[in-house]
Amino acid sequence: MAAKVVLSGPFPTTMHLLTTTLDSLGTILIGIAALSVHRRVLRDEKISRKVVSAMRLEQGIGVVGVCMIAVSYALKLLA
Repeated sequence: MAAKVVLSGPFPTTMHLLTTTLDSLGTILIGIAALSVHRRVLRDEKISRKVVSAMRLEQGIGVVGVCMIAVSYALKLLA
């Protein structure tokens, strides 16, 4: 007869915390990388005003997105 594995104790909570942390950090790092690329492109003076305007909008949305991910992570920790 096979032994029954019971997932109780701190392991599932620890593993859930670890995966949530890594997921959130990875997503935030990708967002920050995209925002830094936008910043570098915006410094280039050879792009049109339309492109600059669109990129500033995207950059603002990206900042809001990164903040939402951080808040979501904090709420997951409190839950």
